[in-house]
Amino acid sequence: MKQKIVILLALTLLLALVAFMVKDFFFSSPEKTDSYEAGFDYRKGDTANIAYTETSQFKTGLEEIHGIATEASGRIFVAGKEGVEIFSEKGVLETKFKIQGSALCIAIDENGKIYLGMEEHVEIWNTAGKQLASWKSGGTESTFTSIAVRGNDVFVADAGQKVVCHYDLKGNMINKIGLKDPATKVPGFIIPSPYFDLGISRDGYLWVVNPGRHQFEKYDFEGTLVTSWGKASMAMQGFCGCCNPSNFAFLNDDFVTSEKAIERIKVYHADGSFKCIVALPTQFEEGTKGLDLAVDKQNRILVLDPVKMLIRIFEQKKQ
Repeated sequence: MKQKIVILLALTLLLALVAFMVKDFFFSSPEKTDSYEAGFDYRKGDTANIAYTETSQFKTGLEEIHGIATEASGRIFVAGKEGVEIFSEKGVLETKFKIQGSALCIAIDENGKIYLGMEEHVEIWNTAGKQLASWKSGGTESTFTSIAVRGNDVFVADAGQKVVCHYDLKGNMINKIGLKDPATKVPGFIIPSPYFDLGISRDGYLWVVNPGRHQFEKYDFEGTLVTSWGKASMAMQGFCGCCNPSNFAFLNDDFVTSEKAIERIKVYHADGSFKCIVALPTQFEEGTKGLDLAVDKQNRILVLDPVKMLIRIFEQKKQ
């Protein structure tokens, strides 16, 4: 009997040790992994590759800020808790209006209409602060984290349902994109936290971040997976942590990306190869999340800083 008890105790201790090792491997913080295994301070990074400098910043008056967008004229739109603000390209507040609830994402169509992702439904407003439409809710499990409009098509990233919803301009569902399907080699989105971004490239394709896989996926509007790029890596050229990149924007054909846990902004070429650094983690408060991005007509990179409540503008250094 004593021998059996000793064996059971030994097995229990062994299982506990294995469980601890597995937990430590999968759930260790990015800070611990980067500094210990890679042997460097990830917050300092490689300053030699910094190709941008911060040239200006301006403060928002909203209680919380979640989304940023620009339009062809150069105006800057910021959405957040119970409000939307519209600034000139120089950062001067032009107008502000109230909304009910929090807008987690924002997009501006070619006619100047404002599309807001209101957690689980979409609202459309004009720049005078008049609500034009409110679409049917996606359901209690939905969390709308990104929205993009092109012509008659509206795409919404639903982090809760782990899918991209494709609507027409009246809010009618056309199709769902990104559902796992081995037959079409669609891997399915892995969304460990509510950071799930998308955008439409100049050549008319839908690009979606699959954050749990650390990659970008390119789809046509029918939902066919065309290609993908990205890799999990501790190096500056890759993405690490549980789910990155958290946000992105297009700079012509290039990709501007932001990350959480490692608060850095980078640029990648159209083929996914690393190009340069815009900003290092030391330029942000440690723990900052939700660095939404936009690019204006001057190719300035606009970074929404939800901790400092600022819109921060970065421009490429002169050669």
